[in-house]
Amino acid sequence: MVKPAYYTLLLGAGLVCLLSFRSKFGQLLGDEPSPVRTPTEELATFKLEPGLKIQLVAAEPMVQSPVVMTFDEDGRLWVVEMRGFMPTIDGEGEEKPVGRISVLEDTNGDGQMDVSTVYLDSLIMPRAMALVPGGVLVVENQALWMTSDANGDLKADTKTLIDKEYAGNGLPEHAPNGLWRSMDNWYYNAKSRFRYRLTDGKWQRDSTEFRGQWGISHDDKGRLYYNYNWSQLHADLVPPNYLSRNKNHTPTTGIDYGLTLDRRVYPIRATPAVNRGYIPGTLNKEGRLQEFTAACSPLFYRGKALPTAYYGNVFVCEPAGNLVKRNSVEEKGLLINAHDPHPGTEFLASTDERFRPVHLASGPDGALYIADMYRGLIQHSAYITPYLKEQTLERHLLQPLSAGRIWRIIPENCTASKPTKLTNASPDELVAQLSNPDGWYRDMAQRLLVERNDRSIEKALTAVALKGENKFGRFHALWTLDGLSLSKPDVLFQLVADHDPLVSTAALRLMEPFAKNDKAIGQKLGKQLLGQWQKASVEQVLQMALSASVLDQKDAQSLLAGIVERHGETALIRDAVMSSLQNKEYAFLQSLLKSPQWQAQTPSKEIFLEMLTTAIVRKRNTAELTALLTRLSTNKAALGWQDKTILTGMSIAGTAKKMKPVKLAAAPGILTASNSPVDPARLAALSSMFEWPGHVAAKAVAVKKSLLSEDDQKQFALGRQHYLSTCAGCHGTDGAGLNRFAPPLIGSDWVLGDEKRLALIILHGMEGPVKVAGKTYDAPAILPVMPAHSTMDDGAITAILTYIRNEWGNQAGAVGKRVVGMTRVTSQGRVVPWTANELNKYMLEANAASAK
Repeated sequence: MVKPAYYTLLLGAGLVCLLSFRSKFGQLLGDEPSPVRTPTEELATFKLEPGLKIQLVAAEPMVQSPVVMTFDEDGRLWVVEMRGFMPTIDGEGEEKPVGRISVLEDTNGDGQMDVSTVYLDSLIMPRAMALVPGGVLVVENQALWMTSDANGDLKADTKTLIDKEYAGNGLPEHAPNGLWRSMDNWYYNAKSRFRYRLTDGKWQRDSTEFRGQWGISHDDKGRLYYNYNWSQLHADLVPPNYLSRNKNHTPTTGIDYGLTLDRRVYPIRATPAVNRGYIPGTLNKEGRLQEFTAACSPLFYRGKALPTAYYGNVFVCEPAGNLVKRNSVEEKGLLINAHDPHPGTEFLASTDERFRPVHLASGPDGALYIADMYRGLIQHSAYITPYLKEQTLERHLLQPLSAGRIWRIIPENCTASKPTKLTNASPDELVAQLSNPDGWYRDMAQRLLVERNDRSIEKALTAVALKGENKFGRFHALWTLDGLSLSKPDVLFQLVADHDPLVSTAALRLMEPFAKNDKAIGQKLGKQLLGQWQKASVEQVLQMALSASVLDQKDAQSLLAGIVERHGETALIRDAVMSSLQNKEYAFLQSLLKSPQWQAQTPSKEIFLEMLTTAIVRKRNTAELTALLTRLSTNKAALGWQDKTILTGMSIAGTAKKMKPVKLAAAPGILTASNSPVDPARLAALSSMFEWPGHVAAKAVAVKKSLLSEDDQKQFALGRQHYLSTCAGCHGTDGAGLNRFAPPLIGSDWVLGDEKRLALIILHGMEGPVKVAGKTYDAPAILPVMPAHSTMDDGAITAILTYIRNEWGNQAGAVGKRVVGMTRVTSQGRVVPWTANELNKYMLEANAASAK
């Protein structure tokens, strides 16, 4: 989806490409019919993986423009209907209150909904809902509302404003959504920094990390999954709100982790009516979309109706390609990876251009449900290119406006059945459901138990947590106890040492408030963790690093020092350790500098010391900074690796933000010595941070001042942080590369040359022989494939490029803010790494086209 700011930049090339497209794909511009189909006719257009079948659950007029759906405890399907979306090609009339929320019921058990009740209507562009105690949370007209049904007739009687600031952006494609209830009893959102929880009868709003664009779900461990229109699958590797705790540190991994670089999609029909269809590479020679452009609604499937191989898969909607992709997910240590199990063939695809899957859900029957908006135009008016407008009008894709279907996927030999109603389930029955093989029942049982607030079930829940045979049941029992405010330290202490990582890490998380508020508990927990961390799994070690912030400082330092020394080569562990060290970084640095284990240089130790130094600079404590400068000043002849690392961290971090200079009592020797061994650029950057008698920071001249503005310097410093986590493993912390492994970045024409070419390398990767500084790097065993980083956002890539083009003596200036975004758009369809020859040829052709 292209933002309006890109239009001017695309216009010139777009006109040329459009003419070329008309010539090459003229038969796709209106000659090929795209009729409106009945549900029965649409059913015949589907191609589904073998062994499965797709059934109609509901259709217009019962449901229209469905965008979100969820099942309640009695198997009724609640649907958000965005009936006001794009009533005209220009979006006129979207402000009209025509949206609604409907409740669909299958009363005879035949698998199709036969009763519809409008719970709430007269809504302006509704986009999310959540079933909660006493009613339904609803997002519409950019605000969050609490609605209630007082008499049980499935019709809302009251509507109360909860948060008028829920959605800061009113555009449908780029406003918060989701309201996904996760394992920790918080409601999370995509495209948002807010989460919500009902506490003592009041809705509490809390800040959290920003996630995704449209749709959100979780896996069996409670990890959140989401995506962006251009990158189909991301997830959190750690629980929410840990890595963002330390305001002195910017994490570069763990949150918003891209699970797959695979962007390919395989439609089974021509798809000319996509927003950038005229750009070479967007469509293949048959006029079919080649990669994701509208990825949304990732669902981690935890149902039991589909064959066992599908459990734990993540399904992703691509409405622009009329398909749903299947991703097989696997864990490798702390990381999660995903791949398409059948490249070239999608899980579900349709030859009906109006099949628009926009949301997925799992039902109480274990089936996979698909909300099909069934319309020709799904691009909002704010982002419609002239090309797409012409396509839509010529191909008569504005109609119909009042259609919509819900589909269900089940095995071929499966028959429909009436769902089990949980409304009248006893507390013991719900506790038993916490161990159900189907994740829908586990989640629903936890929700109902918490909402009922029946504290008499404490004994039963505790028994499951301590002795249950199903690890997921034990996990849910712990979070149910927490939701009921029934967590007890004596129980949690037993479980922190549990053999199962899922149970022990959950118990450790739940121990934190007790340890934080009771010194004796904190000391006991610290001793326990110090005694077990060396034999713990890496998953348990990660949570220990995250939870160490609540321990006694001495125990925390000892625990974290051991963890980072043993596991410090892992970027996620480094970020986890840093998250527990806010305002304690200097003390921790001092202890490491004296430690015998930290005298020998390794890349991971160098990276972590620099991270600590960067955090100390951001803290801006005069005494700590003075002590670091004094340490550097005592080694005038030469600096050891530790001091070089500290110097690098100070000089880069100090120019990242415009802050008041730190006032020193006297001139630091490292900055005034005539025979300083330090690079002048480093000294200039450091000098600009400080003032002392006779020196005014504002008059310090930075070597790169002519090339990097103040904003560029922020990008430069941020780029260093991303570089250390993403690139330093191959290219070294100093950009010199690694002998017989990766080429240097210093003085490399690939780095200093065309910034678009460099962006293409980062986005898509590179393989094969490459010449750098007169030396050819070739053998596969020596030079592995330079991996693609297309899952990184444009800002992070821009920061890395700005950094490497202006470090180690490189002086190529900052990379423009739109370069990466535009390069990503114009190189659509590239799904394999470049070779040097291919890339240079591509650049020659692109430059020639621009010149025309």
